[in-house]
Amino acid sequence: MNRRKFLKALGVGGAAVAAAPAGAAASAVHAAAKTGATTGTDGTGSISSRGEDLATLLDLSKCIGCGACVEACAEANAHKKPEPQGAIPRPRPHSRTRVEDWSGRRDVTDRLTPYNWLTIQTAEVQKDGESLEVNIPRRCMHCVNPPCADLCPFGAALKQDNGIVRINEAICLGGAKCRKVCPWGIPQRQSGVGLYLDLLPEYAGNGVMYKCDRCYDRVAQGELPACIEACPEGVQSIGPRSEIIARAKALVAETGGFLYGLEEGGGTNTLYVSPVPFDVLNEAIAKGPGQPHLGPAEDVMARDESLATVVAAAPFMGLAAGLLTFVHGMKGGEGGHER
Repeated sequence: MNRRKFLKALGVGGAAVAAAPAGAAASAVHAAAKTGATTGTDGTGSISSRGEDLATLLDLSKCIGCGACVEACAEANAHKKPEPQGAIPRPRPHSRTRVEDWSGRRDVTDRLTPYNWLTIQTAEVQKDGESLEVNIPRRCMHCVNPPCADLCPFGAALKQDNGIVRINEAICLGGAKCRKVCPWGIPQRQSGVGLYLDLLPEYAGNGVMYKCDRCYDRVAQGELPACIEACPEGVQSIGPRSEIIARAKALVAETGGFLYGLEEGGGTNTLYVSPVPFDVLNEAIAKGPGQPHLGPAEDVMARDESLATVVAAAPFMGLAAGLLTFVHGMKGGEGGHER
């Protein structure tokens, strides 16, 4: 049994240990949430994972930085974006937690935000003595063994059976554990929205975390993620992970390129092939909050303390998710994108 299966078994066991209606509710919610289309291209325009994780390959030699993918992502996922209502409660303690409000800056695209789940980084580098511009679309890496899903204390982040990693905004409290443990700091918080407002707004969280969910709802219908469909240059391809890895390695061998994402973070379902080394790109791109690096990335779940945390927390995660789901249902919410 690999680490991922072991952790999944713990999660199931934890829900059973809880042995309460809320725990049962959590199991049902996550079972439904994890049912995604096992959708590689099958010659019909739809995608199929054939029982594996879905993975994407991005050929950076093709990206012209036009932004069509960014626009398509924003349009396709507009219905999932946060809508704060009224004044945002100031969280306590003030010295440790701050409001993060992007609702007045929804047009920002040069970094990841709760409203912008895909950004393009540009690197001006040298190759064979000539200047070269390399554009890099950045979003969630969809890790094979995602620490955000394994370490979220409330079970709000999950990995679907087809490899898509997403956040259930219906029960997310915005604690940002997912961002803290993500090797690239991908998830972004919007304060003033979410379930915490119905609990203890000043103490029980600080909003909802948002990130790319690989258009899981489109994928469930056999459609391509919006960014892939909209790209005029065919930068991205999607399919079963084994096929995508084979394509990536073949492209590297054919072009003399460089590969990123296969081993980083313990392995991801987002692979990049670049005409120049990634340490060169990493030096050239802007990095900071919402602007992920392209350097070495630790396998967070390989830490002994990470596994110990999951073992200790497993009996309670299902119960916590169930209780939050119950509260969300009692207030008549329709979030979580389970529809």
